[in-house]
Amino acid sequence: MQRWSPPRPPTSALNLLALGKWCSVIPIVLAMLVIMVLAGVVVLYVAFPHRGEEMPHTPWVGDAMRKGVNMLPTLDNQREDDREHQDF
Repeated sequence: MQRWSPPRPPTSALNLLALGKWCSVIPIVLAMLVIMVLAGVVVLYVAFPHRGEEMPHTPWVGDAMRKGVNMLPTLDNQREDDREHQDF
């Protein structure tokens, strides 16, 4: 004798439900991936080109990082007589 079971939704509805669950996870995974890559780039820059050393096995990456950093605007060091006149 066969047991009674509740009716199952069509398979297309199940696929949509599963897709809806994944759609909320994908942006979080992508954001975390971007964060990890950016953190890795910062660590590589601080470990090698910032200290004036060449990166092992990929010197072109260090050159590209140096060029990118040199393009960014920076503040120049102030002269000592300018520091005496500043009020903090």
